[in-house]
Amino acid sequence: MTATARLEALTPDNVLAACALEVLPEQRRFVAPVAQSLAEAYVHPGIAWPRLIRDGERVVGFVMAFFGAAFDHDARTPGAPLRSGLWRLAVAAGEQGRGYGRFAVGAVNEEIRRRGGTLSTVTWHPGEGGPEEFYLRLGYRRRGLTGDGEHLGELDLTR
Repeated sequence: MTATARLEALTPDNVLAACALEVLPEQRRFVAPVAQSLAEAYVHPGIAWPRLIRDGERVVGFVMAFFGAAFDHDARTPGAPLRSGLWRLAVAAGEQGRGYGRFAVGAVNEEIRRRGGTLSTVTWHPGEGGPEEFYLRLGYRRRGLTGDGEHLGELDLTR
């Protein structure tokens, strides 16, 4: 990764480049297509925060965070706090292993801090070749399962 890596808001000028992003074929079962993520962002405009990951002019990935969301299992627990965290992450097949995913997760966590948050959450589907080890290496800790069988991880941002 170079010093020119940055997050960029989605615009009419870059949305097609975002939708063209492809992960490795064996990762497709773990990562929703960017077009699906953008559709979800569209219907959750006050919660979703979609961004391209660029290095210079190259699109190298996509990340989408969420801020202040209640989830189904939270809604069943009286007094459960709203959560913020990583909703989607996809690094282009030819750009993996260069630090872009780590950069994007760090940028999302900085945005959570900027908004006053102290906890970052992420979910992932378990399985060989999945993102679990990546998130655990970044310091996330498993905190249980979601209603649809995904692992829930949390990272304390006060440390």
